[in-house]
Amino acid sequence: MDFYSILIIGVGLSMDAFAVALVKGLCTKDHRFRFALKIGLYFGFFQGFMTWLGYTLGLSFSSLINNYDHWIAFILLSIIGGKMIYEGLQVKDLSCEVDPGTAFLPMLSVSLATSIDALAVGISLALLSTSILSTSLIIALVTLSLSIIGVIIGKRYASLLDNKAEILGGIVLLGIGLKILIDHLT
Repeated sequence: MDFYSILIIGVGLSMDAFAVALVKGLCTKDHRFRFALKIGLYFGFFQGFMTWLGYTLGLSFSSLINNYDHWIAFILLSIIGGKMIYEGLQVKDLSCEVDPGTAFLPMLSVSLATSIDALAVGISLALLSTSILSTSLIIALVTLSLSIIGVIIGKRYASLLDNKAEILGGIVLLGIGLKILIDHLT
């Protein structure tokens, strides 16, 4: 898989983390860059790790489904993308129900929750025989960067962005799934 496709997947996967980072930025009273960096490190690490974990799990059964791998990747990415679009279209209150801090347990739970999609994408990537080290690193760095940006934007403009980040992420993942399917069918 080429660099730009991986970069686009990273952007798509990071939209859940970006949305949570926006809310954390909106709700926090800590306006130091260190706060945004800490949020970004949590989200970036878990996106990269869960992608790698999914890839590792996917390798264990990839030989069994080699003839259908492109369909499975397409279906998984379509389901994840569709779910993100659906969730993005739901009316949400951007109130400060999210814990604005960076305590370990709340950040662990929200980091895991926002990276479940990366696990499924990692399984899809195993079926495509891509280099997982560079892919996981790119996804982690994209998520780290966008999460930092999300906190900073959240401090200023969260109410304007609303649910558009999740919708965009879903559209991106649907597009990547379609590209994988078309590449394998032609």
